[in-house]
Amino acid sequence: MRYAGACWAILIAASLHAETIPVPGIHKPVEILRDRWGVPHIYAQTVDDLFFAQGFITARDRLFQIDLWRRIGTGKLAEAIGPAAIDRDRLARAVRWRGTAGQSMEQEWLGYAPDTRQIATAFTSGINAYIRSLHGKRPPEFELGGYDPGLWEPEDCLARVAGLLMTRNLTKEVARVQDVKRLGLAAVAKFLPPDPPTPLEVPHGLDLADVDEGILRVYNQTIGPARFGEQGSNNWVVDGSLTSSGKPILANDPHRPVQLPSLRKTVHLVGPGWNAIGAGEPSLPGIALGHNENIAWGFTTVGTDQQDLYVEKLDPQNPNRYRYRGEWKDMEVEQQSLRVKGSKDLQPIRLLYTIHGPVIHVDAARHRAYALRWVGAEPGSAGYLVGLSIARAKNWGEFQKATDRYKVPAENIVYADTAGNIGWQVTGLTPIRKNWNGLFPVPGDSGEYEWSGFRAIKDLPHLYNPPEHFIATANAKILPPGYEIAIGYEWAPPFRVGRVKEMLSHAQAKFSVADFERMQQDVVSLPARRFQAVLKRWGNQSPAVNKILQWDRALSTGSAAAAIYEIWISKLPAAVFGQELGPRTDLPMLFDTLDADPHAKALADTLDATLQQLTKDQGPNMDRWQWGRLHQIDFQHPLKAPEWHRGPLPRPGDGFTVNSTGGPGLQPAARRTGRLWILAIGTAR
Repeated sequence: MRYAGACWAILIAASLHAETIPVPGIHKPVEILRDRWGVPHIYAQTVDDLFFAQGFITARDRLFQIDLWRRIGTGKLAEAIGPAAIDRDRLARAVRWRGTAGQSMEQEWLGYAPDTRQIATAFTSGINAYIRSLHGKRPPEFELGGYDPGLWEPEDCLARVAGLLMTRNLTKEVARVQDVKRLGLAAVAKFLPPDPPTPLEVPHGLDLADVDEGILRVYNQTIGPARFGEQGSNNWVVDGSLTSSGKPILANDPHRPVQLPSLRKTVHLVGPGWNAIGAGEPSLPGIALGHNENIAWGFTTVGTDQQDLYVEKLDPQNPNRYRYRGEWKDMEVEQQSLRVKGSKDLQPIRLLYTIHGPVIHVDAARHRAYALRWVGAEPGSAGYLVGLSIARAKNWGEFQKATDRYKVPAENIVYADTAGNIGWQVTGLTPIRKNWNGLFPVPGDSGEYEWSGFRAIKDLPHLYNPPEHFIATANAKILPPGYEIAIGYEWAPPFRVGRVKEMLSHAQAKFSVADFERMQQDVVSLPARRFQAVLKRWGNQSPAVNKILQWDRALSTGSAAAAIYEIWISKLPAAVFGQELGPRTDLPMLFDTLDADPHAKALADTLDATLQQLTKDQGPNMDRWQWGRLHQIDFQHPLKAPEWHRGPLPRPGDGFTVNSTGGPGLQPAARRTGRLWILAIGTAR
C-alpha cells in the first residue's frame, strides 16, 4: 500500500462526540470536524493526508453508495446482483477510456490537474483503509445485499458511465428517427424543430429501417438504475451593484434525482494549497462546485451535442468485419471476463470496437453494428475531476485556464470572486461536424461523417462583468445573438431561466443571501401565466377557469388551482396535436399553437376530463383539491429495504419552476439534491 509504514490518528469530532482513530496510511495527524449539518471539515498537513481522509470519511458515511457507483462505472455490478447485470457491465467496460495508438494511461491522467493521480491514489487508499478497518464485517446494506465491499484502485475514479448520461444525445438521435418514421419528416421539422433552426435532413446513405429503439436496450440499462435521472439545474450570479453587501452573490441549484443516499456529498477541504468547500460526487476526490477563499463557481448542463451513433455495415460472411471507405476492416475485439454472483466460474465477454468507438448493439439479422462516437473516448474526460483544478483557481484567468480542461459534461459555469468580478464560461468538448448537424444517426461505411476536432474554449460562449450586472442559466438555450457555432440544438424550455431573470430584473431592493434562498424555493409558473392568457381569450366563465384566472400561479402543495392546471395542461397536447404527435411536443409549441388558435373544443374536452379525474381522486369539493396530493416524492433505497424508506411526501413546483421538482406529465420524481448553494463573496468563511 502506498502509505505503508505510517500510522497516525484521525480525530473525528462532532458537537457532542469526539473520537480518535489510529489509521495506517497517513503521515501526520488529521482533524475532521463535523458541523451541525453533519458536513465534514477536514484539516490536514499534507495533500496526501487531506485526500486520504476525504476517502476515509466518505467510505465511513457512504460506503454502500460509492461501492455501488464503482461497480456501475467499472463494469463489476454482476458481482453484486448477478446475471441481470452482465450486459450493462459489458458496455460499462467498453466505454472506459482505452486510448488510441500511442496513447498511454499517463496521457489520461495528464488530462486533469497535474496531481490528479496523486490525489486519486490518496483518496482511494483512504477508502480502502476504512474497508480494511471493518475486518470483514459487513455493514447492514452489504449484509442485506449478500456481498462484500470491494477495494478500490485510483483508476476507478476515471470511469465514464456517468458521462454517458450527461452527454445523452444518442437517445435523442434514435428517438428522432422513430418520430420521422411515425410522423414524417415534414411534421417533425414543423412541430419538433431543432433550435437554432437548421434543415432537418436524413443523412445520405442512412436507411431509417436500420434504426429502432432496441439499439438502446443495453445502453439505457447502463445509464439507468442507480437512478441517475434527467438534468435540470439553475445558477445565477450578480455583482456587488445589486447586493446589499456590495459584493457578488452566486447561487447554484444543480438539480439531480432525489435519492437515498443523496447524490452529492458536501465537504470542506483544508490543507497545503487547499481551502475549499462545496459538493461533489461522493465517489470522486475534491469538490465539483462551491467556493474557495477567492472564487465561487456553480454549473448547469449546457446541452452540447457530444455523441453520435454510427450504423456500421457488417460482412455477412464474417460478422467481425465492417465496411469503411470501400474496404472491409476487422473490428478490434477485446476478451474479458466477469465475476457473477451465484456462479463459481468467470463469465467471458467480448468487447467490440470500430473506428468510431465501442459497439453498443449488434443486429445479426440485418448485418448491422451500432457504434458510439462520443467525447468520453478522449483522454481527460472523466466527469467532474476537473473540479480539482477549478477549486484551486484564484482569479478569472486561472479559472478560465482550468475550465479549458473541462471536457465532460458540458457545463454553464458561473463565476464570482472577492475582487467583485462575475463571469460565465461554457465548457466541454464540442465536436466539429463540417458537413452534418448530428441530429440523426449516420452511416459509418462511407467516411462522410467524421469529426474534425473540437472547438477551442475561447470560441464557446462566455461573459465577464456584463453590463446587466447579472448572469443566469437553467439548461435553456444560451447562444448569444449572432453566435453561429452549432454546439447543440436541444435545450430545456426557457421558463425556469425566464423566471430567474424576471426576479433579478424587477427587484425592489438590493439582494441579500436570504433573498436568493427564497428565489431558489420559488414555485411561480411562467407556463401557467401563458395558460391564463389563453383562457382569457377563450372566454369560458366556469368555476374551474375562474379559479385558475384568479390564481397567483404558485404551484404550492395546497393549491387547488395548481392541481387543475397541472392535470389540464397534461391532457392538452394529445387533444391539440393528436395521440401520436402530442406527447412529443413541448409546452412552448403548445402555447404558440393555442395563441394562434384557442382550440376551444380541445380546451373544453380536456377541462371536462380534468374535472372528472380530480373529482374521482379527491372528491367533489373543488376547494379541497391539492396539488401536493398528486405530486409527491418517494425516497426508495436501492435495496428497497423498508427500514430505509422515506415518504411519500408532497412536493411543490414542477419541472418548469425554479424549484424544479419534477417533469411534465405529473412525474412524481423531485429533482433536487443536497443543500442550496448560495455563496456570498467577500463574506463567506
